Amino acid sequence: MTFSWRRRKGKITAIAHEIELTIPTHFRCPISLDLMKDPVTLSTGITYDRDSIEKWIDAGKVTCPVTNQVLRNFDQTPNHSIRKMIQDWCVANKSHGVQRIPTPRIPITRYEVSEICARMEAAARCADTATLRELLLRTRNSAKESEHNKRCIAANGFGSALAESFESLAHFSAQDNENLIKEILSALTWSFPADQDGISRLKSAVSLQFMARLLKAVDDLSSRQNAVCVLRELISADQGSVVIDGLMGIEGVEEALFQIVKVPICPKATKASLVVINYMIDKGENTAFRFVQMGLIPFILEILVDGDKSVCEKALGVMDTISNWKQGRESANENALTVPLLVKKILRVSDVATELAVSTLWKLCLGENESALVEAVQLGAFQKLLVVLQIGSGERFKDKLTDLLKLMNLYRDKLDCFDSSMGFKYIKSSN
Repeated sequence: MTFSWRRRKGKITAIAHEIELTIPTHFRCPISLDLMKDPVTLSTGITYDRDSIEKWIDAGKVTCPVTNQVLRNFDQTPNHSIRKMIQDWCVANKSHGVQRIPTPRIPITRYEVSEICARMEAAARCADTATLRELLLRTRNSAKESEHNKRCIAANGFGSALAESFESLAHFSAQDNENLIKEILSALTWSFPADQDGISRLKSAVSLQFMARLLKAVDDLSSRQNAVCVLRELISADQGSVVIDGLMGIEGVEEALFQIVKVPICPKATKASLVVINYMIDKGENTAFRFVQMGLIPFILEILVDGDKSVCEKALGVMDTISNWKQGRESANENALTVPLLVKKILRVSDVATELAVSTLWKLCLGENESALVEAVQLGAFQKLLVVLQIGSGERFKDKLTDLLKLMNLYRDKLDCFDSSMGFKYIKSSN
């Protein structure tokens, strides 16, 4: 008979018969108080469910939750005796609908990861693609088994081995091993190298050329997504300079990034593309002008209409950066949605979004742009900016805030909607 279940801490209730089973205390994890599925014992001798104790350790805690003793090490030894007892208890209560917990797979260790990395690096140096493919498949399967495995693999040098393999294959045999290189790129999205050697290999000319090639592969959405996500991580790790210089020298990259924004692949790829575009625009006016000519601004504004917090912040970042340049400001001012959307995002998304929206408005209103100022005040920007100033969230961009408020004040006589009774004294006193 099939039962549906209602769980409470330390208890399981079979709803069909309203039978409440109490889980034996020694079968419950001291942290979650739930039935342990993969019991492991720490150096203090206390047994926990693997998932719960890993979260505890990952949070930076170095003591045993029960004894409060400082852990000599973070080794987790599988407690097979308890696990078998739990499985026997589940089988004994099968008639009440309790399902037997499966025997967990043995998790990968850092020593195994180190061995895999060493073999991958050796195989990469001699272009041994068969060994690389076998090791990559083995590691990918281990990562899929559990989050523990995935974290262990990523934290023990696998990203650097991937980076060396990527550069080596891209340099010597890109045409013959394109699918393998794509698989390596896919793995880099969740195991990015943390060391400078790995990062240097990924930002080499040959690596960037191959990533740009995948970025332009219109029919391969997966590779385009992986390429732009790795580029974003690479730019963040390198602070953008070398990578952006390399990308800007490759024909077609700007168009490829624009297409990901214009025809979205997925939210993750869109956000990554916006980050890369932002860095590229910041590099020079010519790049900004080319993105303006492609029609980037209307698509950025479209994202702002219904985008979530993260994508809105990145889209506003692009608007703020492109407004540094004359062509960007002109294109933004020509679009009827620009000012309404910027005003709308103030105090609506996050502090970061508010700062970027105010900064963009300030740039668009430079030179006393009357039409932008009038529209902003009519849409309630003056009142919103006063609130930002009063609540103190605008300390980092206070100069721009007060400049905008003063510019709006210059046009108050021309605006029927302006309420002169509003406390402009506060603006002066806050300077």
